[in-house]
Amino acid sequence: MSSFFKLKRLRFYPWLSSLLISLIVVVVYGWALRGLKLDFELLSSSWPYITDFITRLFPPDWKVLDIAVKALIETVQMSLWGTTIGAILSVPIAIASASNIAPGWLRSLANLLQNTVRSVPSIILGLIFVAATGLGAPAGTLALGIYTIGYLAKFYQQAIEAVDPRSLESLQVIGASKLQIAQYGILPQVLPLGLGYTFWMFEYNIRAASVLGVVGAGGIGFQLKSYIDGFEYTKATTMMLVLLVVVTVIDAFSSQLRHRLDSM
Repeated sequence: MSSFFKLKRLRFYPWLSSLLISLIVVVVYGWALRGLKLDFELLSSSWPYITDFITRLFPPDWKVLDIAVKALIETVQMSLWGTTIGAILSVPIAIASASNIAPGWLRSLANLLQNTVRSVPSIILGLIFVAATGLGAPAGTLALGIYTIGYLAKFYQQAIEAVDPRSLESLQVIGASKLQIAQYGILPQVLPLGLGYTFWMFEYNIRAASVLGVVGAGGIGFQLKSYIDGFEYTKATTMMLVLLVVVTVIDAFSSQLRHRLDSM
């Protein structure tokens, strides 16, 4: 039977295509689960170890609250500068990647650059910059800046590609220059989305900075790892609670801000 008749049959029996998609999804998840080689018996017998570790985390040791606040301020500073550096560098890469304004050869190069940056884990970037600048916040800030490019360049690119082409054509018809098209046609549509993505990335980088602390790249993650390595779990809990409060506050603030930007 030709492919044409197979497709025609799927059109007359929509439930058949849904069934096929469901079967494919089940097979893919089954294949992934088999690859994990999970031992459910071992998992069920390990609950006492998990509960023992969790009980060692409490109660929090509030004597290190001042250290936690100081480390958290450094984390926010790292995230602020890392996100800003990454956002600035992402703009030209996003423009070069957008299918509606960039030529094909430039898009290929810019997309390759994006994929290369995105494929490098943040912890490897942290190790690279720790080797370059030594232990501390500067290494973490630079690592966050490069890590941010992998995400924001892609988000900005999608925002540019979502621009209404009719508005650009209207500007071209009245003889607007490329700069005027960018100023009055592209920027007003891209700016609210771009700012929303940037605020989301700032919030995300605060959590990512905690991971970078594992390799000595500063911030609250560095203190957190030091306490866990020293078996001072109650002090580590204080660090995590302070981080939780700040991330929650920033999330609520940025959600409100993104909502306002979306309604512009």
